[in-house]
Amino acid sequence: MSDLTNTGLTNVARNLRENKFIRMLGYFRPFLGLVVLAMVMAGLVNGAELVSPYIMKVAIDDYILGDSTGMSIALIGILYFASVLVGAVSNYAHVILLNTIVQKIIHSIRMELFSHIQRMPLSFFDKNSSGRILTRVTNDVEALNEMYSGVLAVLFRDVFLLVGITVTMFSMNAQLAIVSFAVVPIIIIITAVFRTKARANYQKVRALIAQINGFLAENISGMKLVQIFNKQKEKYAEFRELNGKYNDASLTEVKLLSFFRPSAELINNLGISILIWYCAPGVFESGLEVGVLYAFITYIKKFFGPINDLADKVNVILSGMVSAERIFELMDNDEGLENLDRGNALPEVKGQIEFRNVWFAYNDEDWVLKDVSFTINAGETAAFVGATGSGKTTIISLIGRFYEIQKGQILLDGVDIREYKLRDLRSRIAVVMQDVFLFSGDIMSNIRLDNESISDADAIQAAEYVSANNFIERLPGGYHEEVHERGCTLSAGEKQLLSFARAVAFNPSILVLDEATASIDAETEKLIQESLARISKNRTTLIIAHRLSTIRNADKIIVIHKGRIREIGRHDDLVAANGIYRGLYEMQYAWAQ
Repeated sequence: MSDLTNTGLTNVARNLRENKFIRMLGYFRPFLGLVVLAMVMAGLVNGAELVSPYIMKVAIDDYILGDSTGMSIALIGILYFASVLVGAVSNYAHVILLNTIVQKIIHSIRMELFSHIQRMPLSFFDKNSSGRILTRVTNDVEALNEMYSGVLAVLFRDVFLLVGITVTMFSMNAQLAIVSFAVVPIIIIITAVFRTKARANYQKVRALIAQINGFLAENISGMKLVQIFNKQKEKYAEFRELNGKYNDASLTEVKLLSFFRPSAELINNLGISILIWYCAPGVFESGLEVGVLYAFITYIKKFFGPINDLADKVNVILSGMVSAERIFELMDNDEGLENLDRGNALPEVKGQIEFRNVWFAYNDEDWVLKDVSFTINAGETAAFVGATGSGKTTIISLIGRFYEIQKGQILLDGVDIREYKLRDLRSRIAVVMQDVFLFSGDIMSNIRLDNESISDADAIQAAEYVSANNFIERLPGGYHEEVHERGCTLSAGEKQLLSFARAVAFNPSILVLDEATASIDAETEKLIQESLARISKNRTTLIIAHRLSTIRNADKIIVIHKGRIREIGRHDDLVAANGIYRGLYEMQYAWAQ
């Protein structure tokens, strides 16, 4: 019985999760106090909307056309103005309150989305372009913002207004109310047809926006390469084709809206026309009060006002719902989601690394590493060499658990790394890559990376340790010199020195150099090689290098070929062994000669 209950609850949770509209309303829950206050203001607004036509009905029938001597016409005017004033003030408070709530919700969604993206594994970013992800956090969230503020913020107020108008009209004259609402089914049918046709188009528009963002992000980042190879015309043609598809989809959207909006307005006026046609004889023949007719016409306009407003915002609703689906799809993607704090706390790291019969594939089909086994003792400097695609960088990525292995074990100081918290594990590893990424900010912030445990003095000491201080102190702003996007104003060597300083500042137990000297000049490489002996002292250092001259002094060289370990040893021993390493060494030596 309990299993059935649990299954039922699970199904209910799943259905609620899949109902995007209900899920969106759930974000109002933390602000229930403000929501209730806003609803009170909405009640006052609706009350004023309902009372003012009735006051005018009384004024017309009892005072203008009648002979009532009870309340003066001036007092009727004051009451009418008072109702309008209450409605205006309440509406102002209602709008302010709900928009405050909406902005808090959008802030919450954007932060939740960014936090979720940060926890996604690297395999997610391998499969999804930066432009597509950027669209989720910017365009899609903004579309959701427009729907929350433009539709959901007034939805309940409008629903209560429609109910109030319906009750009031039926209480005044049920027969006239039925005539007045004769056109409502037509509106419902047209809205349903429009929604079906427009929804597919909005999905297409959002998908094309993501493609455009991805194309622009890629081409702006690679503009130097485009200009070097003189491919501006080809890229322009690709963008024109993509932009043309977006333009066509947008024109379809405009055509649909151009039909729907006038249709809704036409049906609104048709309802008023039917009412006038039906009521006109009654005014003279059966004594139907003119004030009642006036009130009904006013109520019909107010009744169709939210419906016409809804017609104007159908594009916002559909766009928001499509964006909500895309946002929630990303939020619900928990495949490989990283929990940085799951596992045991990592004790003091000595630095012994062991791969034990490790098999790994990125796509579960083609094995990149095949039964890889080796041991690197604590404090050793180990170098990985091999042809491009042999699996060197993959090994480095697996040590930090950026990908999960399919078979085997990776041990740190004799314990499987999967038993430790990811946050602890990665805090003990620093990586210096060939392609250095620098954030916008200044030199100091790029060394510290906002790590509060690293002081400015520590960062300066780290820069001096790797001789980066020589070029930093020549900059006009020194350590507070502004760094532009990706460090475009710094040379490759300067960026690499900053990367080394960053690694030293974090004081890792394991230091990884991923072809860190592959694209720098000889002078900078000399500085780095001189610093490397100091950096690697008392810590395990892993080096991936194409230039074998940079790893001659490594304690251990591991040769990888087609995903397998083929040779392990020191430089002199491997050269003497006349194997793969010697072939690589002789090839580079001959080329250098």
